[in-house]
Formats: sequence, C-alpha cells, structure tokens
Amino acid sequence: MKKITALLILAVFAISCEKKDKIQEAIEEVPVELEVERFDKIFYETNPANLSEIKQKYPYFFPAGNEDTVWTNKMKNPLLRELHAEVQKKFGNFEAEKTDLEELFRHIKYYFPQTKLPKIITLISEVDTQGKVIYADSLLLVSLDVYLGKDHRFYEGFPEYQRASFEKSQLLPDVVSDFSLRKIPPPKDRTLLSQMIYFGKELYLKDILIPEVSDADKIGYTPEQITWSQENEGYIWRYFIDENLLYDSDPKLPGRFINPAPFSKFYLEIDNESPGKIGMWIGWQIVRSYMKNNDVSLQQLLQADAKEIFDNSKYKPKK
Repeated sequence: MKKITALLILAVFAISCEKKDKIQEAIEEVPVELEVERFDKIFYETNPANLSEIKQKYPYFFPAGNEDTVWTNKMKNPLLRELHAEVQKKFGNFEAEKTDLEELFRHIKYYFPQTKLPKIITLISEVDTQGKVIYADSLLLVSLDVYLGKDHRFYEGFPEYQRASFEKSQLLPDVVSDFSLRKIPPPKDRTLLSQMIYFGKELYLKDILIPEVSDADKIGYTPEQITWSQENEGYIWRYFIDENLLYDSDPKLPGRFINPAPFSKFYLEIDNESPGKIGMWIGWQIVRSYMKNNDVSLQQLLQADAKEIFDNSKYKPKK
C-alpha cells in the first residue's frame, strides 16, 4: 500500500512538473520587445538652452504654470546632478533591467493577453518614495533614484524599514504591485481578513509573474525576516484567532499588521523581533494554500472574495 501511495505521489508530482514546463515554454515564446527612453539622461545631459526641445518631446513632464527657470535650475542644480551621476553608476545602460522587464512582460502577456506593452521611461524623481513606479497602460515610469541601495548616503534620514525598499531588487516587485492595482478588485469591506487576502493576491501574482525573484524580495523582507515568519506562522495565526481579529474592522489593524512598519504590533515581547506587514505575509500563505487545493484560474482567484478564498483554502499553518 505504501508503495502504491508513493507511486501516486510521484505521478502527481511528475504531471505537475510537466504542466509547469509546458507553461514556461509557452511563456518563452511570447514575443516581447520593450522600448526604453532614458528621460533621466536626456534631461540632465542636455544643455539648458535646449530645454524647449525636451518640453516638446515630453510635454507630460512639464505641467503648465511653471516658468522655464524652474526646469533649467534643476538641470544646473549640483545636488541633482550628483544624484544623476549616482544613478548612472548604479544602472549603466539599463540593459540588464530591460531584459528583466521583458521577461516580466512575457509572463504578463501570457496570463493577461490583452495587456499593451508599455514604453518604459526612466526618471529621477528627487527620491519621491510615493511614485517609485507608475504603470499607466502605454507608459511605465520608473524613478531610478529610489533604487540606489538602502545604505546610499542620499537616503540618510529615512527610517531603516523604508530604506530596505530602496534596493534595485525591488524594481520588478514594485512594477507588479502597481500592475496589480488594475487586476485585483479592492476589498469589499474593512476587515483584517479582507486586507490580508487582498495583499495575499498581490503577492501570489508576484509568484506567477516574477517566479525567479525570492520571497524576501517579493514582500520586501530580509531572508531573516522570512525565516522568522515561517518559524512563527502557527503562533501568529493562533494570535489572530484568539483575539478574534479576522473579521474585525478596527481602523488600527492595518497599521499594526498590514502597512509597512519597522515591526508588527502584537503588543507583546515578540514585537521587536517581528517584521512589519505580517498580516500581508499570512494572507499570502492563505492564498497559496487556496490555489494549491482548488482547481481555479489566476483570473478566478483575483475576482474571488476573501471569505470564499479563506473558507476553501484548507489553510493549516505550521506549528
């Protein structure tokens, strides 16, 4: 009997691997050639006297009401020019990043065939952390100056947990996060579970679209924080259940367990050991369990409500 069970497991595993191989082969055949325009280089390497040429080509970057001196002063600003130089050191000709983005969009086109391939425009946003990546159908705007590395001197003053997201390895996950805004319906209510599942879907989308990226980079954790989350998964889940938090809509809960933060807030001794966004991480595991135990498509997952996913996930955290 044991031999039969083992053979069945091997057969299922083999079929699963064969299916994945066929999907990967199909993804590799998707034609993708992205156009990249280095607006950051164009702007800071153009003589200010020729500003009008740039404005004519990129009118959407020059809102009405600003005198030309606003832009020429930026072009001459020593600090911004130094920032530009640092970006060039970090990214060079951007070819490696272009290759990675083309691989991402091969996956996107496979799972979402109607998606238009955007033109990529690289920028310097003066370290605007709110708009690191903006995906707008025909354009993908990427602010390169927020990916210089967490220890870069330009980020002094930012809290450590926020600086962790300024690594080059966060560029692809950030693109998927912004893309997901157009594919995942917002939560139907304000319960903690709904928010956990919403971000769980986003992270699962990263599993599908950027499978070669580590779990740590997908969620913005260190490898040690991933290990802590795995080792304490059962404890975290028991806390959520014992405190009746899943269907609680207390407005303080996102700040405690969902939003970026130096740590999650259980109001216990483990707080300082925990990473922020731990509710997001648990939601990810629930969605993964749901997809493992149900024969549903990616599109069906994205449209399913939180309760349906949770009730059918068979989620059992490690103890």
